[in-house]
Amino acid sequence: MKRETRVASVEELPLLARELIAFAERQHIKNIFFYGDLGSGKTTFIQHLCRELGCVDVVSSPTFALINEYARSENSEPVYHMDLYRLKSPEEARDIGVEEYLFEDAYCFVEWPELIEHLAQADEVLKISIEILPDSSRKFVLL
Repeated sequence: MKRETRVASVEELPLLARELIAFAERQHIKNIFFYGDLGSGKTTFIQHLCRELGCVDVVSSPTFALINEYARSENSEPVYHMDLYRLKSPEEARDIGVEEYLFEDAYCFVEWPELIEHLAQADEVLKISIEILPDSSRKFVLL
């Protein structure tokens, strides 16, 4: 199912985050992969998803840490946030334990997932593409 949504401002992101989490829960999917150029808004949208899930920690880009774990207020299950931009190979991803996170029963948001796509079952992943449009709005595509 391909679905496109245009987002004109960050004020629209909380509603989109709520809709995406509701969809993911109906589908029983907790791994969400994000695609888009640098600066397209992947981390910003993940911040809104984490708020929707009740995360109590500050959500920031794990560019250098590679994986951030966020606690949730009403749930002992954490949320994982990965940024795999700096990895060079699938072996590096395996070395940091990516597979373990993908198979946990916890939300796992992955930026730059190209190296690990083969590690997760296709029916267990939502893929979101974010594109910057000429007017600086964003096009979100659920693939």
